[in-house]
Amino acid sequence: MENVLITICARGGSKGIPGKNIKNLNGRPVIDYSIKHAVEFSKFYSNVDIALSTDSPEIANVAKSCGLKSFYKRPSYLANDTVGKIEVLDHILKHEEKNKNKSYEFLIDLDVSSPLRTNEDLKEAFDVFINNQEALNIFSVSKPHKNPYFNVVEIKEDGFCKLVKPSESKSRQTAPLVYDMNASFYIYRKAFFDQKLTSAITPKSLIFLMDHICFDIDEPIDFEMMEFLLSQNKLDFEI
Repeated sequence: MENVLITICARGGSKGIPGKNIKNLNGRPVIDYSIKHAVEFSKFYSNVDIALSTDSPEIANVAKSCGLKSFYKRPSYLANDTVGKIEVLDHILKHEEKNKNKSYEFLIDLDVSSPLRTNEDLKEAFDVFINNQEALNIFSVSKPHKNPYFNVVEIKEDGFCKLVKPSESKSRQTAPLVYDMNASFYIYRKAFFDQKLTSAITPKSLIFLMDHICFDIDEPIDFEMMEFLLSQNKLDFEI
């Protein structure tokens, strides 16, 4: 099989939850969950390397204690809120290819702040992806809580509201299917970066629907909810 690069990206600054990437979640640093997923995935496939992208020495040290040692430091111009994730991925991809003198056909990005994934999720999504030669990428999604065709509105210029996606549906059940991007993982072909695309959503993108709960740690309440689910064994799957 072609070479695979797994990236784990964690920026030092965080407005919502200071230090969330290394904050203890049920007794383990948040970043440790993604590191362990990467390590377990690498056992099932040959030619897999794991890389850390961070601008924070503290995060790098915690990652090292979790088994992921890295000499790469994210440039300062890629370490702020205005930079898109794809720019970050493209930079570390090129760095690792040059550093290891090899080309990677696939890049798997595991989002540190969305760790409610399983190795089965990753393997199934990867197999679906590599078997579709036209696809540029695949990313994880969940069933939505709201549907823009039925109960999501926006404000018009006249101050009144309207449905984001007007439709003739009279119930949520009959509205077109939509999905929430839960940010847990993204898998790319090298061709995605060769085409210099700037959005993960392309005309050749696939989705992988998780059949279990998954959400991103964005606000303090998200962290508290995930801590409760893990500490009280409320999940019906293992991460």
